[in-house]
Amino acid sequence: MESKAKKYKRVLEGIVVSDKMDKTIVVKVESKQKHPLYGKTISKNKRYKAHDEKNECHEGDLVRVIECRPLSKDKKFRLTKIIKKAERIEKDSIDSDVENVLKREKHAPEAAVSSQVEGE
Repeated sequence: MESKAKKYKRVLEGIVVSDKMDKTIVVKVESKQKHPLYGKTISKNKRYKAHDEKNECHEGDLVRVIECRPLSKDKKFRLTKIIKKAERIEKDSIDSDVENVLKREKHAPEAAVSSQVEGE
């Protein structure tokens, strides 16, 4: 008996929108279609869960996934390649930047008042 398996596997490229699960990523794939009557280009987004064995992907990465056997209820794709890594910003540097901005805002009203007094 011959098996009637698919002759091809879908290969999709998209952006990782979530990496919070263990060994699983959520990939957003955008497809563009032309409207049959009006001819306007319509973009549609679809999210797929994919298996990331080494937990090497993070949010914002551009990745390539390939269709495989069902690994869980929703997971039917597997990560094949990270095309482009997203630029990562450390949380500590963000916190220090926010603190600096807040300090400047606290001192800004005083500077504005003193410059008005000097101008008079």
